[in-house]
Amino acid sequence: MTEPLRTLRIEITSPTPERLDKALARDVPEEAALSRSRLAKLIGEGQVRVGGAAETNPKAKVAAGDAVEITLPEAAPVETRAQEIPLEVVYEDDALIVIDKPAGMVVHPAPGSPDGTLVNALLHHCGDTLSGIGGERRPGIVHRIDKDTSGLLVVAKSDAAHHGLAAQFEAHSAERRYLALVHGCPDHADPRLRGIKGTHWESAEVLRITTRLARHRHDRQRQAVVWDGGRHAVTRLRVLDLFGAPPAAALVECRLETGRTHQIRVHMSHVGHALIGDPVYGGRRKASARALGADAAAAVDAFPRQALHAATLGFVHPVSGERLDFESPLPEDMAGLVAKLQGGTS
Repeated sequence: MTEPLRTLRIEITSPTPERLDKALARDVPEEAALSRSRLAKLIGEGQVRVGGAAETNPKAKVAAGDAVEITLPEAAPVETRAQEIPLEVVYEDDALIVIDKPAGMVVHPAPGSPDGTLVNALLHHCGDTLSGIGGERRPGIVHRIDKDTSGLLVVAKSDAAHHGLAAQFEAHSAERRYLALVHGCPDHADPRLRGIKGTHWESAEVLRITTRLARHRHDRQRQAVVWDGGRHAVTRLRVLDLFGAPPAAALVECRLETGRTHQIRVHMSHVGHALIGDPVYGGRRKASARALGADAAAAVDAFPRQALHAATLGFVHPVSGERLDFESPLPEDMAGLVAKLQGGTS
């Protein structure tokens, strides 16, 4: 057994919540960076003493003035193995790291992808600079991007950073802007878009898509637009460039107000402008050789992944309070496709 790292001593204040875990969540100093779930785990592990006696029930009653001691064990190593995998590090300090993830890299180990992930790479890259997330010496993943989506994401290296970043993503205050190549042209003058449930033009340039998202009834690997249940999801869309005569493809900017699984991919499919290369939500849509030119249309049809890139990321540093903003240019494959689309039949 590892030796305790430190012991926190606090006094329950008034008014008193009925439950120990709720009282601790309120009264533990913010700098301790202990979430309610983490506190409940520590209680269950016998690491919390109330009035000198060990208490293992998170629902135990406490009173104002009760003295509580919380023992924080040394952060334990995780079973996921560290792997020396190249990373494009955009920014790094003691609290967090910002990575420009390539398409094809899974963020977190899961069945079917036990290694070769971003987490495996970060365990090797960060090493002993990880101070522990939830009691384990591991990187804190506060948001994810799909395996075949490229671009920016921030990862916490400490509990304090993890809680601070997670709070910003939960409050939707972190800025995320994606670039996508889509079939067709979202047009303010198109009456079809005005008739799609959940769509609203905020201006002549910005289309707001508001739905609820839930797992697909028949395919648990997919998400689907629903109107009852599910989770609230909002995407704002703006067209940056059009390709073809008449326009048959577009480069669009998508800003996330919420960050649900596959949100942009599902929303773009919902409004009839699925991402180029999306094998799940793109259907079997083919590019128009007549509008785009034979070479460009062939390049669209052959594009091997969803054409989606996390291009900008902005947030307040959870420790220093400094505003941080990062940009990532289009990756080579998407930039090459844009070049072909711009070339058309020339």
